[in-house]
Amino acid sequence: MEYVYGALLLNAAGKPIDEKGLSGVLGAAGVAPDTARVKALLASLEGVNLAELLAKAETFAAPAPAAAAPAEKKEGKGEKKEEEKKEEKGVSEEEAAEGLSALFG
Repeated sequence: MEYVYGALLLNAAGKPIDEKGLSGVLGAAGVAPDTARVKALLASLEGVNLAELLAKAETFAAPAPAAAAPAEKKEGKGEKKEEEKKEEKGVSEEEAAEGLSALFG
């Protein structure tokens, strides 16, 4: 994972992602670079435009969470919803078994 982070750091700095640069970044981070892993990463990044790839990844970011629904101020509606929830929880085991039997025919 450090190798990928090193490549991303070089990309963000506008430096070429090559063996010397990646080994230098890893060494500065206190990681002893493995030349085989460096070469493997460089081979996998060959022909890949990281700036374009990262720009596309930003468009797939998770949407912002929705705002919480405002609390109801009328007590009558709140009580009614609580009663409905209590009724839904009252499913008997027999009713649940009947629903499962439909799955197995």
